[in-house]
Amino acid sequence: MNITGLYKLEQNPKNLFTLFAGPCVIENEEITRRTAEELCELSSKYSLPFAFKSSYKKANRSRIDSFTGIGDEKGLEILQKIREDFDVPVLTDIHSPEEAHLAASYNIDILQIPAFLCRQTELLVAAGETGKIINIKKGQFLAPSSMKFCADKVASTNNKNIILTDRGTQFGYGDLIIDYRGIPVMQAFGYPVFLDATHSLQQPNTASGVTGGKPEMISTVCRAGIAIGVDGLFIETHPDPSVAKSDGANMLKLDKMEALIKSLIPIRKAII
Repeated sequence: MNITGLYKLEQNPKNLFTLFAGPCVIENEEITRRTAEELCELSSKYSLPFAFKSSYKKANRSRIDSFTGIGDEKGLEILQKIREDFDVPVLTDIHSPEEAHLAASYNIDILQIPAFLCRQTELLVAAGETGKIINIKKGQFLAPSSMKFCADKVASTNNKNIILTDRGTQFGYGDLIIDYRGIPVMQAFGYPVFLDATHSLQQPNTASGVTGGKPEMISTVCRAGIAIGVDGLFIETHPDPSVAKSDGANMLKLDKMEALIKSLIPIRKAII
């Protein structure tokens, strides 16, 4: 699959934004399938281009006792089944060159480079060499203009299927801010630019070692992003974030997703 296939342009006459959504990490098959089924129904109902996201592994948790996954192969097998059963593109994080090749072998459509790893040359090159769509999260420590060099590393493999995603910029020790000026800066590189509306609302580096968040601001962040012309949104969602094993503090409750989508479509139509 390439960028054109992801956007399904021929099936998207309304020119709506693209949505990447799903739980932060695969906890079990039941939650993953339930979330994927509901999101696919919403995608179809609102003619919204969609890819299902969930990490088969979380390698950048704050605490040694934090949940990291159910096992690499088991997690990837669940993603592969979601892809086949729901006929939907799937996205997952990778953290090393070896993981790039492993995830690609399970027909993952979109390999995501975590923000903390967005400058890792070997990882970016290995991801590009798979020929998959590569979604690079902007590091919290990078200026938007610096993301050109991250994209160039993937493009050096002759893979131009690249997406850049803003997920906020570090502000002090315990908060993030979104500089919306960075969206058009990154779009000028010639790649689609997404806004990660949930990770942008994290409150990292808490004393407990568990990341906090402000999920009540998700709709505000999404509306602002659509208004300034992002190509897509990245939203982590879960049937019950209060019991989620990763990033529950900043995920959107699944039953609130439809109302959010309905509120964003008029904004998108107003600016095109």
